[in-house]
Amino acid sequence: MAAVASRERVSPGAAPQVDTGKYVRYTPEQVEALERVYSECPKPSSLRRQQLIRDCPILSNIEPKQIKVWFQNRRCREKQRKEASRLQTVNRKLSAMNKLLMEENDRLQKQVSRLVYDNGYMKNQLHSPSVATTDTSCESVVTSSQRYQQQNPAVPPPPQRDANNPAGLLAIAEETLAEFMSKATGTAVNWVQMVGMKPGPDSVGIIAVSHNCSGVAARACGLVSLEPTKVAEILKDRPSWYRDCRHVDIVHVIPTGNGGTIELIYMQTYALTTLAGPHDFWTLRYTSGLDDGSLVICERSLTQSTGGPCGPNAPTFIRAEVLPSGYLIRPCDGGGSMIYIVDHVDLNAKSVPEVLRPLYESPKILAQKMTAAALRHIRQIAHESSGEIPYGAGRQPAVLRTFSQRLSRGFNDAVSGFPDDGWSPLLSNDGPEDITITVNSSPNKLVGSHVSPSPFFSAIGGGIMCAKASMLLQNVPPALLVRFLREHRSEWADSGVDAYSAASLRANPYAVPGLRAGGFMGNQVILPLVRTLEHEESLEVIRLEGHGFSHDEVLMSRDMFLLQLCSGVDESAPCACAQLVFAPIDESFADDAPLLPSGFRVIPLDDKMDMPSATRTLDLASALEVGSGAGSHAPSDASGACTTRSVLTIAFQFSFENHLRESVAAMARQYVRGVMASVQRVAMAIAPPRLGSHIQLKHPHPPGSPEALALATWIGRSYRVHTGSEIGWSDTEGAENPLMPFWKHSDAILCCSLKAPFTLKFANSAGFDILETTMVNIQDMPLEAVLDDEGRKSLFTELPKIMQQGWAYLPSGVCRSSMGRQASYEQAVAWKVVGDDGVPQGLALMLANWTFI
Repeated sequence: MAAVASRERVSPGAAPQVDTGKYVRYTPEQVEALERVYSECPKPSSLRRQQLIRDCPILSNIEPKQIKVWFQNRRCREKQRKEASRLQTVNRKLSAMNKLLMEENDRLQKQVSRLVYDNGYMKNQLHSPSVATTDTSCESVVTSSQRYQQQNPAVPPPPQRDANNPAGLLAIAEETLAEFMSKATGTAVNWVQMVGMKPGPDSVGIIAVSHNCSGVAARACGLVSLEPTKVAEILKDRPSWYRDCRHVDIVHVIPTGNGGTIELIYMQTYALTTLAGPHDFWTLRYTSGLDDGSLVICERSLTQSTGGPCGPNAPTFIRAEVLPSGYLIRPCDGGGSMIYIVDHVDLNAKSVPEVLRPLYESPKILAQKMTAAALRHIRQIAHESSGEIPYGAGRQPAVLRTFSQRLSRGFNDAVSGFPDDGWSPLLSNDGPEDITITVNSSPNKLVGSHVSPSPFFSAIGGGIMCAKASMLLQNVPPALLVRFLREHRSEWADSGVDAYSAASLRANPYAVPGLRAGGFMGNQVILPLVRTLEHEESLEVIRLEGHGFSHDEVLMSRDMFLLQLCSGVDESAPCACAQLVFAPIDESFADDAPLLPSGFRVIPLDDKMDMPSATRTLDLASALEVGSGAGSHAPSDASGACTTRSVLTIAFQFSFENHLRESVAAMARQYVRGVMASVQRVAMAIAPPRLGSHIQLKHPHPPGSPEALALATWIGRSYRVHTGSEIGWSDTEGAENPLMPFWKHSDAILCCSLKAPFTLKFANSAGFDILETTMVNIQDMPLEAVLDDEGRKSLFTELPKIMQQGWAYLPSGVCRSSMGRQASYEQAVAWKVVGDDGVPQGLALMLANWTFI
């Protein structure tokens, strides 16, 4: 045993003899030579390493086996050092997390004590009606600064101030600091935890929202592996992480005697939807260090009650107020920072329509859009700095993050349409959809000021046009709706409009497209680039495969590419909204590529943001259909589906030349109306079933409408009349109802109109399965988009024969579902469907022995 233990022991300057077990002593020169070889070629099978060993005379007297063992021991020691370093890092994080939890526990104990006291006080007030009642809500009995003075009597009260000079501003800043600290680490606000903390050192942090508080407030605390100064730099750069921030203007900077700074800041934010206006803020920001080495950045609005200079006045913006808020950044032992974030605002909700007020009165929305966003952004940069995030498309994560910011900013710019950015209305709101058309002729609108103008803005002149609208949705989970729009682009997009948008990147754009004209788009291929740590946002490239009907269109068709930003579709990562924003790009995908974003944004209006969509499915064909008696077929858990409201904002941008402006405007208006109609149908299909609704979960029984019964009867009778035989119903159950055997037939039976583009009207259960769609959406599918080239050619060739003799056989082929999947069938029969009065009602097509490829 002693000999074995001796052989296993590893010494820094010795390696064991493999076959004898004796130590081999190396000279310092030999160890230095081996270390040099290992550092240059760490891979064991490297030919370069073998060459270096042969070329080193000092290693010539060492056997190759001994050198091999030395390298193995060297690798083991390196792995041990890395593992020890990792464990030390994890231990430091756990220690910091434990300290954070202990502080949170102390704060919660103080909060419980105060609530118990307030509860007893209220009981005494109820038993003593003669005593004047007092509101004990946040900052009502006494200001938070007075409460802070009561809890900390050793701290002198703030001096009398004249807010029009630096000393007065410093007094406001010190009072803001005291009130912020009472919210961040004290009990000035009743915090209710919104999102729990995952166990382990990689936790997101603790996120809480206010309860019974003036305005809306949110608080977050967590750990990041960045130094406090770096964290402060990131947090001060608000446009980089707060997507609703339009711009921040630092009007004045005043240094203080304690080494801090006072900044007077004017900030503007984008409008969340076209139905409400944007907000602006006039605030004082105070940056200072504390005695324990912490860094504090606190902020509050300057109003008539606080004093201070008056800020800029923008008539198109709604002035909102920042109550004492900020960031407390504490250094951690061994590196990293512990961050406390408090956001407390009054967004003047009375200035927006009543239906939208929940957007401005919900602390949960504030927490997700601002407080948690700041913490997640810092953690994202920390992971990028550590090299833990792989590059996407050969680009650094910071470059891809810039693309995400440009997409989000461009979409927000289109929704808000600020006049000082060059936007002006083209036409008044048109129709019940309230579609707004605005134009922008600024040369830098398409690409931004950091890139030279596009060749599109030539001597003939041109600009950007935006068609936008907002609509209310009932009982639709935002995550599910946006996920469906992302995965089923063919359900709402038009290939001609996509081609027109892609052409705006070139010098010679296409003519204004006609809807549903020319070729159609094939599969969409999603190429992921990067996802954030919590998977709340992803950046991806979409390749739209181009196809055509005629030979010339096939030769001229080309793939198109979209850069797409998707957020809020993961139920495990709750967000304030679900969003899908995309912009056409060319194949080069340059870092300075011009972006013209369009897309959708769905924001829940209800205070309860937990949608019951985690268990829902996107396969609408296998889950939903339309029927008349849907209420009786609702599943047992349907009663648990909460009724929610959300606001959907749609904005599409198009480039145009001046002589085509009116034509592009007409196209844009018509296109947005079509998209809105498609979204409404999708929303109806994915909405949870309700009593009296016409949407139901798929059932083995067919829909019972009279139209469906009549159409099934005509399809079966016409087949018998034209061919002289029955279709071959395999199921005799419910034979008295012609709809039942038609619905249960194993072959896919489709029925379409007799006029181009031969739009589908009805199908049996197998037909819906092969199309992967529902009865709500089947009427938008032309038969030409379902069949492949050979199938279309065979059908059009036999169409005169079908119209003359009533039916014809078609060869085997391939068809395409609404989801882009292909299915093969062995044989097809097409026949003319005739009604009771002898008038042709459509064309039926039966695909036999089909299967997905």
